[in-house]
Amino acid sequence: MTASDVRETSKPTRVVFAPDSFKGTIRAAAAAQAMADGWAAVRPHDELVCLPMADGGEGTLDAFASAVPGARRMPVTVTGPTGTPVDTCWLLLPADHGPAATAVVELANTSGIELVADATALRPLDASTIGFGQAIRDALEYGATRLVLAVGSSASSDGGAGLLHALGARVVDADGSPVGPGARGLENVAHVDLGGLVPLPRDGALVLTDVVSPLLGPDGAAAVFAPQKGANADEVMRIEWALARWSRAVGFDPRTPGAGAAGGAGFGLMAWGAQAAPGAVTIADLVALRASIEGAALVVTGEGSWDGQSPHGKAPSVVIAQAREAGVPVALVAGRILARPVGVVAAISLAKTAGSPDRAMADAARWLREAGARLARESVEGVT
Repeated sequence: MTASDVRETSKPTRVVFAPDSFKGTIRAAAAAQAMADGWAAVRPHDELVCLPMADGGEGTLDAFASAVPGARRMPVTVTGPTGTPVDTCWLLLPADHGPAATAVVELANTSGIELVADATALRPLDASTIGFGQAIRDALEYGATRLVLAVGSSASSDGGAGLLHALGARVVDADGSPVGPGARGLENVAHVDLGGLVPLPRDGALVLTDVVSPLLGPDGAAAVFAPQKGANADEVMRIEWALARWSRAVGFDPRTPGAGAAGGAGFGLMAWGAQAAPGAVTIADLVALRASIEGAALVVTGEGSWDGQSPHGKAPSVVIAQAREAGVPVALVAGRILARPVGVVAAISLAKTAGSPDRAMADAARWLREAGARLARESVEGVT
């Protein structure tokens, strides 16, 4: 079906807006709403469904909150990545959505890089995941029987030491004193006692990540991700050495796929007993994306930058795949389109629409509304 088919249909039709966040610009929920608003300005009587997506990073909580009726944000104050208090929340899903008392806890809003004021405030050797662990513990103490843990957008490279400390682990130096936060503290670790860890909840814990990197080595947490968190070449080497020392003390295999996710937070969580799961696919299943797509006239997805990595497990690629399986046409809206999208009937670049990437990023909501209106107004076939 094309957009002209949608326009010429006399009865209201259903359109699903399921974008990921446009990172650094606009969150997934706001992006979905902006495109829906643009569509509604042209076709006000259509049924518009906003289903923001995520791949396990920033925006995961929003995706669940929008998709699951009755989900409740549970406020909690934690220690942020650089040591200052952060007022945040985790999400409680209703009992009829899977096992009773499922809690969704997001690293991004507890220990994430977006909580650091600016690049000059990044602390690659000292930032910690303790706040993420505090939020997990709060959910467990509330009575959560299953955890869904989103680990993207980390500010730290502490191998999950901070979160394990919050969950009851004892991490000490040669003198028996607790080590400091971050990778710097791990340089002095001599002994790790995991005997005091709170037990996993009854129905287990899923770690949502599309990162399969090991903890150590050229594809590991330090080499690949630490520079994104402000580390220079010398600091990357220090972090690598500290994480190697940490992994020996913990006794968990650093080669485990996903151990390098979020600066090694994946390592800490899996050492606790949590199971890794593909982020975008798992989220799509948990928010019932397929059921929302069935019977729709069009699905619209998107993200900040569509590039060569986008088809490999990113949220929009999962949306595209499920829409195609359902026989529903799908359109892509992205800030920039750097690779040819396959399987879509339309692809709109906000940078091209706005005239430049800077203009698109300066007012993303405006250009997303324009993209939504354009999809409603024009034939999808041939739109670029």
